[in-house]
Amino acid sequence: MKIKFLGGAGTVTGSKTLVESNGLRILIDCGQFQGIKPLRELNWEPLPILPSSIDCVLLTHGHLDHCGWLPRLVKQGFSGKIYCTSPTAAIAKLIMIDSAKIQEEEAKLANTGHYSRHQVAEPLYTVKDAEAVFPLFRIIKINDRIALDAEISAHYSNAGHILGACTISLELEGKTLVFSGDIGRDDDVLLYPPTKPRKGDYIFLESTYGNRIHPDTDVKLELESYIINAVEKGGTVIIPSFAVERAQTIMYLLWQLKKEDRLPDVPLVIDTPMGISMLQVFENSKSWHKMDESDYVAMCKMFTINSDYEETIATIFNEQPKVIIAASGMITGGRVLSYLERYIELPQTTVIMIGYQAEGTRGRKLLDGATEIKIRGKYYAVAAKILEIQSLSAHGDQNDLLNWLKELQPKPTKVFLVHGENQPADELRIKIQEKFGFDCMIPLMGQEIEI
Repeated sequence: MKIKFLGGAGTVTGSKTLVESNGLRILIDCGQFQGIKPLRELNWEPLPILPSSIDCVLLTHGHLDHCGWLPRLVKQGFSGKIYCTSPTAAIAKLIMIDSAKIQEEEAKLANTGHYSRHQVAEPLYTVKDAEAVFPLFRIIKINDRIALDAEISAHYSNAGHILGACTISLELEGKTLVFSGDIGRDDDVLLYPPTKPRKGDYIFLESTYGNRIHPDTDVKLELESYIINAVEKGGTVIIPSFAVERAQTIMYLLWQLKKEDRLPDVPLVIDTPMGISMLQVFENSKSWHKMDESDYVAMCKMFTINSDYEETIATIFNEQPKVIIAASGMITGGRVLSYLERYIELPQTTVIMIGYQAEGTRGRKLLDGATEIKIRGKYYAVAAKILEIQSLSAHGDQNDLLNWLKELQPKPTKVFLVHGENQPADELRIKIQEKFGFDCMIPLMGQEIEI
């Protein structure tokens, strides 16, 4: 059996792990690289194997860094089945279409504004390319066993990260390989805790926050104080948010604060087309989250929902204080850029970061204290107040990851730490070895191992 790390090794993006066994090639996730330019450029590189030789793809969940390279894979010849849960299929479709639209729009703007280094800027893939992926999805049910061939099977269990997110266990050659996907929080606001694996010979564990303990703070109190302080100064609050699950979590928390009469009377706006579409996915996926129907309806009624860009423009130029939830969460694209172009240079503005910020993204630069950021070819001075709420991450922290491992019996042969930058992964490796005595390895991008 061969395992090759094609992405998500030494970085949190571009997750792709190839498993070769008994003449079958199985790709676990097919993510798009994000962040610094050397990583983004990898999206344009071909895989080291022919996509047409891959038999199937198993998706852990629908985030861009786990599914966003599928349009390229299909365009280059892959025609096998893509196995995932129903919410993952719905989310992946939304994310790929949204990504394609953003890329088409940015290529058009770059060509019009002549700020691309290329003679003609092209999108990584188009909406048509994304839509070509959809017929290949095969919906599976959680905990059902899927036969990939006569001797290889897989089953999915809840990972608690976003709707439909799962850990995948592969049974092959008398061994069990467990791919964690992204592990959620044990105490998430909306989602149920991840299911802990009890058996696994080889564990492939994400390490995004392998060196961080999320602060045990009152998230609602943080949101309340940040918003009140901004509004008292006549400022607007901008919350760059991942459209999938994080935007809905923030909506839910703001709805609770409003219901408890703890927020000032200012407009609350959700301005992310994909985030709005995700509300319907929540409606159709009741068994995956804790929110009941009446709360869902009341929450949606409380928000101004911007569907088209004309509404976005009107909101941007409305000078009254307001709270805006807009994608993307790492400020790599989307409508949040239009708000920041208008508001980032105003000292009364507050920007609240609520999720992981990959190296090289505008979100990471703001958290690191950047005094200016570049948006659509132009530089803007950063005068706004930049704040972070760490407790709202959809990724489990070091304690959550260690807790996820604790029911494994017997001891796994090896734990591979993936989906993490080098320092978090290494600190998690040390903790795992100290606590459990498990043999850990941090694979390199492109590395191949034999089992």
